[in-house]
Amino acid sequence: MTQTSDNASAALDDLLDPAEKGGFLGPKRKWLLIGGTVAALLAGLLLLGGGGNETGGNYITEEVALGNLLVTASASGTLQPTKSVDVGSELSGTLTKVLAEENDHVTKGQLLAELDTTKLKDTVTKSRAAVTAAVAGVAQKRATVAEAKASLSRMRQVAELSGGKVPAKTELETAEATLQRAIADEASAQADVAQARATLKTDETNLGKAIIRSPVDGVVLTRKVEPGQTVAAQMTTPVLFVLAEDLSKMELQVKVDEADVGNVKIGQKATFTVSAWPGRKFPAFIQRVGLGSTTTDNVVTYKTILQVDNEDLALRPGMTATATIVTASRDDVLLVPNAALRFVPPTADAQAKSRGLVARLTPGPPPTTKTRPVVAAGNSAPQVWVKGENGPQAIAIKTGVSNGRYTEVLDGDLSASMGVITDYQEAKK
Repeated sequence: MTQTSDNASAALDDLLDPAEKGGFLGPKRKWLLIGGTVAALLAGLLLLGGGGNETGGNYITEEVALGNLLVTASASGTLQPTKSVDVGSELSGTLTKVLAEENDHVTKGQLLAELDTTKLKDTVTKSRAAVTAAVAGVAQKRATVAEAKASLSRMRQVAELSGGKVPAKTELETAEATLQRAIADEASAQADVAQARATLKTDETNLGKAIIRSPVDGVVLTRKVEPGQTVAAQMTTPVLFVLAEDLSKMELQVKVDEADVGNVKIGQKATFTVSAWPGRKFPAFIQRVGLGSTTTDNVVTYKTILQVDNEDLALRPGMTATATIVTASRDDVLLVPNAALRFVPPTADAQAKSRGLVARLTPGPPPTTKTRPVVAAGNSAPQVWVKGENGPQAIAIKTGVSNGRYTEVLDGDLSASMGVITDYQEAKK
């Protein structure tokens, strides 16, 4: 580069008149003349070489059309009952009966299984005896109270007849205290009766819990026990059966990607497919969109619930489904291909490259002022290009929703059947 600059300087010196060689032309002006000469030569070469590409190639266009636009989001998940119940046992013991099988339809209160109740029945008998004994104790205390009252009454009559001489005051006070203790003992006996009855009720409740009944109307999905099996209810309640309340109404639990969750709303329609029924699409609608996220392998998703009708019972819990959620629907709108929004004419790229090349190859001192950056095609404002008399012409538009292939046009100087440029194909050499 240094040698090129020196040669250009020498050639310019030969063209200058003696007066200019003598010092009337400053170094800065000299470099400007050299840079301008080189830039003009390079620009001419670029125009000669680039003009053939523009005129020798073809612009590929596609017509703008009126049509319907459907924007969807895909998600996968599993089918689950709208309400499932885990039926367990709060008591430990041995199962003597298991009366429900998988797929059995059960009603609320129906007997499902039964634990060995021998010890529980003995406990109930013992509690009943305790209640009887407590009631008898109350009767004894009540008799003691009556005796103490009669004794105190006689002493008071004697004291009244004798003018207070007999009995002694201490004896009268002792009789009054005896009556108060008898009343207290009766109250304590009555409390013992209440406690014994509460214990009896608890034992009877435990006896009732030994008989496992269905809490809802539904169907048995899973049976996890067999007769003779020992159930240990310690820290957690052991699960004996899993019941589904109503399989005619199910829910599809899917994981929606964070890029799509902003467009997913409650009430939106959707369809889904399952492997068991290829080619069949099942309808559904969004019932709930979760606020909490789940991160799996650095992918953030949100749990979304879809309500599903399963009147023919073709769907079963646990099936894997792929759902297509309709996030936007437009009818009879102007559609432009997305390729037209991404297209940039090759001449714009060539001009940008030529400016950079000229700036790199032009010798001269470093610039002293900042230049305004050139705004390239494809800026934030959406636009498309159409063929014009002097080459491609840009048309600014306002866009709406997009399905990845076409985009809705809300405003702009576009109309149906207009051809927009989607690509440029160079001519074969």
